[in-house]
Amino acid sequence: MSGKITVVGLGPGKLDMMTPRVIVAIQKADAIIGYSYYLRLIENLIPRNALLIDGGMKKERDRAERAFILALEGLDVVVVSSGDAGVYGMAPLIMEMRQKKDYECVAVSVVPGVSAFQSAAAKLGAPTGHDFCVLSLSDLLTPWEVIEHRIKAAASADFVTAVYNPKSQGRYWQIYRLKELFLEERPGNTPVGIVRHADRDKEKVFITTLSGFSPESLDMFSIMIIGNQQTFTAGRSMVTPRGYFAEEMPNRAIGVGQSIMRNSFKRIEAQLKRSDHPYDTKWAMIHAIHTTADFDFEDIFYATPGTIESLHNKLTAGGATIITDVTMVQSGLRKAALERYGIETICYLHDPRVPVMANELGITRTQAGMRLAVREHPGALYVVGNAPTALIELSDLLHRERYSPMGIIGAPVGFVNVVESKLRLKAACGTIPVVIIEGKKGGSTVAATIVNAVLSLDDAKTMMPGRDV
Repeated sequence: MSGKITVVGLGPGKLDMMTPRVIVAIQKADAIIGYSYYLRLIENLIPRNALLIDGGMKKERDRAERAFILALEGLDVVVVSSGDAGVYGMAPLIMEMRQKKDYECVAVSVVPGVSAFQSAAAKLGAPTGHDFCVLSLSDLLTPWEVIEHRIKAAASADFVTAVYNPKSQGRYWQIYRLKELFLEERPGNTPVGIVRHADRDKEKVFITTLSGFSPESLDMFSIMIIGNQQTFTAGRSMVTPRGYFAEEMPNRAIGVGQSIMRNSFKRIEAQLKRSDHPYDTKWAMIHAIHTTADFDFEDIFYATPGTIESLHNKLTAGGATIITDVTMVQSGLRKAALERYGIETICYLHDPRVPVMANELGITRTQAGMRLAVREHPGALYVVGNAPTALIELSDLLHRERYSPMGIIGAPVGFVNVVESKLRLKAACGTIPVVIIEGKKGGSTVAATIVNAVLSLDDAKTMMPGRDV
């Protein structure tokens, strides 16, 4: 008659951190098998008559094989792992060997323990309070290409991430690569908690940031927990909220929509044909592509050098005016940003003077609106997203040197006079900062999103769009 195998997780190692079921299993065992370091942690629990089989690192398969042999001889065998046996422990190996080597006559059960990341998380406070994942940087059994793919997925999906086996004497560079990959997806001030020897005599706990932590501070006895974009620090604690008080923490928590938008921006950036776009131009270009789902905007987005940055500096200085050709452009501008910087937006289309001027001069209402705007706000930022005649009027007035605007965004859409209006602006602008969506494409939403990109340029280097929704 066959015995059985019980795979147990010892937790961090202290008796008060072991579950009662684990202790009972050890005390009733005929044989106990495990890594010698772990067996020393439970030497006071091992029965005097129990067969004790220890082994060194990287001998897991030998220990598993020996467990089945002893079980076939009728012994009740306990196989020990630290932490939880199912998390980078012996349980998966025992279960797989049972199936692959025809040991199905041997009963196998798993008794859970407190995992290392759970113990580390408790020491840090509550960093795993929302969706999280666990990664190991050990490439002994898993190709590095697979590990790197999983790191990228965890980082881009904004999971709180616990990292096992971050560094060893022979494996030192992988943690540097993990840091690099996470910094591509998350801001440098993301909280990071590091716990060494959790719940053991040499325990050390400290909280730092993603950009600030030193890979050299980690070793095989360390667990690192990287927060998500909601994680914050409070005193000596690291907390990832569920969202109960999200309305009271506007600067700490990001919404689902912003997270999706941010991931979209990252994907767009990765698919651009060129990597040498000036950072300010690229920021506005990505906004346009995100709005339209059209990568043609990489080819048709034209901006005079430094335009986006220049407009950002002028608009955020406060007290600026934005003139739009239609109200739809106005409605697409981020109200929070406009209010913060004291920016006035004006559309003359419904000004009662406009139809009178248009009828008297035989011009379109948008042309009349722009003539009035230039007369009353010559230093404004002009944004055209619908009417090519409005852009033609602005260009002709520039050509005659009748005003000096902060800049012009020319993005009308259509088939009649659209291309010509943009060519006129490019020829007439001189030193005036301009953004032009070349060809027939454009539109009010595109024009508005370019302005929003200008206003949010501070976020360009961290790729964190959408904070001013």
